[in-house]
Amino acid sequence: MLERNTLHRPCENARDDTRLLRGAGRFSDDDAHSAHVHAVFVRSPHAHAHIERIDVSAARECAGIVGIVTAADLDTLGVGNVSVPQIVTGRDGAKLVVPHRPALAADRVMHLGQPVALVVAQTLRDAEEAALAIEIEYSPLRAVVDATQALEPEAPQLWPQAPGNLAVDFVAPPPSSDRDQQVEDAFARAAFRVNVELVHQRLAHAPMEPRAATALFDADSGTYVLKAGSQGAGALSGQLAAVLGVPPARMRIETDDVGGSFGLKTHAYPEYAALLAAARLFAKPVHWVATRSESFISDNQGRDHRCVAELALAEDGRFLALRSRSIVALGAFVTAAGAHIACNNFTRCLPGMYDLPLVSAEVKCVFTNTLPTGPYRGAGRPEANYLLERLVDAAAAASGIDPVDLRRRNLIRPEAMPVRTAIGNVYDSGDFANLLDAALEASAYAEFPARRARSVAKGKRRGIGISCFLEHAGGSPAESAALHFPEPGRLVAEIGVHATGQQHAGVFAQLVASRLGLRQEDVEVRSGRSTSGIRGGPTVASRSAMAAGGALAQAADVLIAKALRLGAQVLDVADVGVAWEAPCIVTRDGARRIHLLDLADEAQRRARRGEWPEDLAVRADIEVTQSYPNGCHVAEVEVDPETGAVEVVGYTAIDDCGVVLDEHLAEGQVIGGVAQGLGQALLERIVYDDSGQILTGSFMDYAMPRASDMPPIRSAFHPVPCRTNALGVKGVGEAGTTAAIAAIMNAIADAIPGEAGRNLQMPATPETVWRACRTVSHAA
Repeated sequence: MLERNTLHRPCENARDDTRLLRGAGRFSDDDAHSAHVHAVFVRSPHAHAHIERIDVSAARECAGIVGIVTAADLDTLGVGNVSVPQIVTGRDGAKLVVPHRPALAADRVMHLGQPVALVVAQTLRDAEEAALAIEIEYSPLRAVVDATQALEPEAPQLWPQAPGNLAVDFVAPPPSSDRDQQVEDAFARAAFRVNVELVHQRLAHAPMEPRAATALFDADSGTYVLKAGSQGAGALSGQLAAVLGVPPARMRIETDDVGGSFGLKTHAYPEYAALLAAARLFAKPVHWVATRSESFISDNQGRDHRCVAELALAEDGRFLALRSRSIVALGAFVTAAGAHIACNNFTRCLPGMYDLPLVSAEVKCVFTNTLPTGPYRGAGRPEANYLLERLVDAAAAASGIDPVDLRRRNLIRPEAMPVRTAIGNVYDSGDFANLLDAALEASAYAEFPARRARSVAKGKRRGIGISCFLEHAGGSPAESAALHFPEPGRLVAEIGVHATGQQHAGVFAQLVASRLGLRQEDVEVRSGRSTSGIRGGPTVASRSAMAAGGALAQAADVLIAKALRLGAQVLDVADVGVAWEAPCIVTRDGARRIHLLDLADEAQRRARRGEWPEDLAVRADIEVTQSYPNGCHVAEVEVDPETGAVEVVGYTAIDDCGVVLDEHLAEGQVIGGVAQGLGQALLERIVYDDSGQILTGSFMDYAMPRASDMPPIRSAFHPVPCRTNALGVKGVGEAGTTAAIAAIMNAIADAIPGEAGRNLQMPATPETVWRACRTVSHAA
C-alpha cells in the first residue's frame, strides 16, 4: 500500500536537531584549547615526483616551534602502511595489489597534496610560518591522471608490483566457459542490441565540517587517543591500530558530533597516523583542522568510473543478457574500501529489479596520480543503476517499445521471491510493478504530454525520466548493542554506528523505548567511543537501522527475559510466577508489580552489595543479512535551448525501504540523497590537468547544488517488509543518490531527442546541453 508522507508535521525524534540548532553541538575543532599545540602539513605541489632533499633547519628556528616530523621519525616508531583495504580477488585468483602508503612521503610523492612533513607549533600561525620555511627539492616525474590512459603501454608505471598500472582485474560472476558462451549466444540471437558509454566523474564530498583531529599519547599505558569525526569509532580504531603496529587495546577513538561525512570519515588517513606519532614524539596533545582548500587535495574522492555496457533483447522486449566493462581509477593508493566499492558493490547491484538471466561484468581497477577514491554516498550503487536505466531507455528507443512498458515487462514478480540473481544475490522481497505504477501516478506521468506542449510554446524543451532502482544494503554483517542503567531512572543504549546527520539519538531511543514501554526521554543513546566494547561496522552501506536497530531490538528482548528472572526474585513470587506487562514485571495473580527502571535500581544496589552477581545490564550480538532497498523515481526537466540551462521542475520519489521506523527521517534521507544525485548529474566534477594539478580546488570552481537548484520533491513510501531481519527494515540512506542521476539524465535525454541527448555525459552543464541542443537544431 502506498503510504504518503505528511510533509509538514514535526519530527518526533528531533533530539539531535534541537541541540544542534541551538549551537550546543560539539565537533572535532571544538576540542582545541590552550593545552594543545597546533599542526600544519607540508604537502607536495606535484602529482608525481622524487623527493631529492628535505631541509627543515630554518623551520626549527621559527618562533613557537615544538617540532617537525618527517618520514624518518615515523620509521623509528614503526608506523606502517596506511592502506588497510578489504581484499578483492580478481581474474585467475589474482589478489588486489596494495602498495605501501606512507603517513609522510619519504622518497617519492604520488599525488598532489600528499603529506611530506608535519610542523607542530604553539599556535596555528607559528605552525604556518614554520611550514613555509621548510625547503623541499623535487624532481618531477611524468604523471597520469586518466584511468584509461594509465592502462596504455606508454603510460608511466606507478608501481612495479602493478604492471600496466592494473591493481586488480575483477570479474563477476566468477568466470565460467559455459556462462560466457551463453552470454555470447544470447547476444547472437538477440533481436535488439544496444550499448551505452558512461562516465561517472570524480566528486568531492564537501561536508560542512572538514576533517579535524586531536591526537594524544599516554606514555604510562602506551595508549594512543584520537579525537576525530568518524562514522564508527570501533572501525577507525582497528585500522589505526594496524597502521601504528599496536594492539587494538592501545588505540582509542573518541567521536562527538560529526558535521556530515557521506563516506569521507569512515577510514584511516595518513594525517591521523602522523598526528598520533607527533603526540608521542612531543608528549603534547596535537590539534589539526583541514582548511577547505586542503580538503580538496587531501580527502578521498568519489566515483571516477567509466563503463561500456550492452543489453540484448528479444523481439518482445524481454531482456536476454547484460554485459559491462568498467575502468575505475583507484588513485595513487588503495583506500580501505576503494576496490571493494568498484568491484563488489557495483556488480552486486546488477541486474537491479529486472529479470535478467545472464550478466557478465568486468572491472579493471587502475592506479593514477590522483587522490585515492573511497566511499561516496551510494558507493558503487549509483554507478550500477545508472548503467541499467540508461540502457533500458536506449533499448526502448531501439525497439520502439514504450519505456514504461519495457520496464514493466521485465520486472521481477513478487511471487518469484525469494529469487537468486545472475550475480548470485538473493532478493527476499519486493513489489516492483506496483511501485512503478505508484511513481507514475504520483508524478502525473500520463499528463506529461500536455506539460511538454506548454514548454514548447514557451520555446523550451521538456523531458521526463524514469529510474527504477534496487541496491544492496547492510555491509558488515556483525553488530552488537548494549543496554545498561548508569544511574536511577535512566537507560543507556550503547551502539557502534555513529550519526553524521541521521538522528540516531532520537530514532534508536524511540525504538528501545517502544519495545520496553518506556518514555523516549528515559532512554539515552550513546556512541563514538571505541572503548565501549561494541563490535560491528560503521555507519555505512545504509546499514544502521538494520544492524544497530536489530541489535537494540535483540538487546531489548534479552533485557525483558533477564528482568523477568530478576524481577521474580525481587517480588519473591517463585510459586506464582511473573509476566511482562510493559514496562513492568507483574505477578501472574496481578497482586504485585515493579517498574523496569525501579528493578534496574534495585538490581544495581544488590549487585554493589554482593548479593547478586550482576545487575540488569545486557548485551546482544547479531549477524545481519543484506537487504535490498528499491524504488522508482521520476524526474521532469525543462531545458532552455538558447542557454543550455536545465531546470529540474518536478521530482517524485517512491521508495521501498521496508518497515519505516521514522517517516520524517527516512524522507529526509531520500531528499538529501536526491540533492547529491542532482549535484552529480548537473554540476559537480573534480578536474585535474594532465600534470595532475587540480583545476577545481575551491568552491569558486567546484559547483554544488544550492536551494534554488532543488525541485519540489514529492516523496512517499511503498513499504514491503524485509524478510531477513526482525525489524523488517531495509536501508534508505543512499537511495536518493542511486536513483536521481539516472532519472535526471534520462529526463534530459528525453528533452533532447536522438543521439545528442543520449550521448550527454555528466555533469550536464549549460555548455554541454547547449551544444547538444545546437546539434539537434542543425540536424532538423
